[in-house]
Amino acid sequence: MRTVLIVEDDLINARVFSKILTKRGGLEVKHTENVDEVMKIAQSREADIILMDVSLSHSIYQGKPVDGIKITQMLKADPQTATLPIILVTAHAMEGDRENFLQQSGADDYISKPVVDHQQFVDQIMALLPQE
Repeated sequence: MRTVLIVEDDLINARVFSKILTKRGGLEVKHTENVDEVMKIAQSREADIILMDVSLSHSIYQGKPVDGIKITQMLKADPQTATLPIILVTAHAMEGDRENFLQQSGADDYISKPVVDHQQFVDQIMALLPQE
């Protein structure tokens, strides 16, 4: 069973994504906004793909506040987790944000919130899942 790690500080968003991914995508879902947990899950390959919220209001790593961009940069810089696909998820959907966020973070894709087309959401994630 393929697993999606949802890194999201809004529980409602996390529940909605989780429901869509399990029901429509047949995927297993883990959720956390704890950065140490994210790193552990990524390094031990307990997730096949990560959905990363850009604005994490409560996430702290080594005593410093971090956002989804920073966490993505850390994962992409680590040879152990560099190939793990990461999709940024954000409500910041202004002109140029997508390119800017992708370039800054090194993420593999970008989805803007709110997610309206559930099937397209699932398809976008499935397209980036590593082939078994």
